[in-house]
Amino acid sequence: MDKLIIKGGSPLKGEIEISGAKNAALPVIAASLLTSGECIINRVPDLRDIKTMGRLLKNMGAEFHYESNKAIVRTDRIKNLEAPYDLVKEMRASVLVLGPMVARFGRARVSLPGGCAIGARPINLHLMGLEKMGAKIELEAGYVIATAKRLKGSTIYFDISTVTGTENIMMAATLAKGVTVIENAAREPEVVDLANALISIGAKIKGAGGSVIEIEGVDELKPIRHTVIPDRIETGTFMTMAGITGGDIIIKGCMLEHLHAFMTKIEEAGTKIEEADSGVRITGPARPNAVDIETAPYPGFPTDMQAQFMALMTIAQGTSIITETIFENRFMHVAELIRMGADISFKGSTAAVKGIKQLKGANVMATDLRASASLIVAALRAEGMTTIHRLYHLDRGYEKIEEKLNRLGVFVKREKR
Repeated sequence: MDKLIIKGGSPLKGEIEISGAKNAALPVIAASLLTSGECIINRVPDLRDIKTMGRLLKNMGAEFHYESNKAIVRTDRIKNLEAPYDLVKEMRASVLVLGPMVARFGRARVSLPGGCAIGARPINLHLMGLEKMGAKIELEAGYVIATAKRLKGSTIYFDISTVTGTENIMMAATLAKGVTVIENAAREPEVVDLANALISIGAKIKGAGGSVIEIEGVDELKPIRHTVIPDRIETGTFMTMAGITGGDIIIKGCMLEHLHAFMTKIEEAGTKIEEADSGVRITGPARPNAVDIETAPYPGFPTDMQAQFMALMTIAQGTSIITETIFENRFMHVAELIRMGADISFKGSTAAVKGIKQLKGANVMATDLRASASLIVAALRAEGMTTIHRLYHLDRGYEKIEEKLNRLGVFVKREKR
């Protein structure tokens, strides 16, 4: 497995461009199954998960071509209505093909995704929604088999806000007969971006970005032409990197309106955020202030920024309390930060981070995507060299991160094995 070697101790300086959001690109690519013809999706990041989605569509009989941050998809010759275990196990977002397949073809066979490193994320709410729309759901040998002559509009209430559940049902409802109402819908910017992509091809959707979304089904949709929004989590990660190193960087191509809760907290920690001619200027303090955070569904503090913010707090003045409310197993990065000298204790869903003056480089292991990013954040401030192992997690969510860090003055080297 590849490993990343980082020399810490240098403030970040320079400019970087934010990539397209993986979590927006994946559902838009899945939405290509709703239509026939050539779909063109721009600002698609060059990531392992995007390639996995491409392999999944090709396995179904679609044409998928990716080059220069553009995905071109044709789904007019779909012949295999299955998402197999070998691909779904690599990427939970594969389940996003379920709703579009049932809506357009009347049948889907999708492997159950199971748990993941940061906690169980079942798809029972997806299945409940499809059942309420008239689909017959069967479970067979680890697969979901969903069938329906044509889905019918219904009112669907989610007990828990679910991003992929909202996206799956919203896509399914675009071709259903009648009106579907999703209550307690996820409000994330990625959901809004998918809704905008669907509206542009003929879908009738109201309320995306709020807790109630209304979709009036249509008979057919046009091919997609869409540009994906910037990645808010990558933006927040680089802000944290500048914050922990006392850096001074310009971030280009980001949308700060998607990061209000995070920005409030990182500014409390002492990082300055200012508009600049070419982007947003981020200036880190000599040493951050301790700040408490609690993760919450959007528009709250994002769970995908919890690990990176914890890394920032390891060198803060004072003690910060970090509470994770979304995933039950999202403190696995704590043990690795402790290997670098961090003073962290936790019980259940709450961690106490007592800031120290200096982290030290060490051999550490990434346990999930955002944990990988948190170890890079910590390594940038650590004394000496840090080696991060199991980089395949990082490659799922950060495009060309070594190149971007090099442009910001960091000594970082990937070693392939």
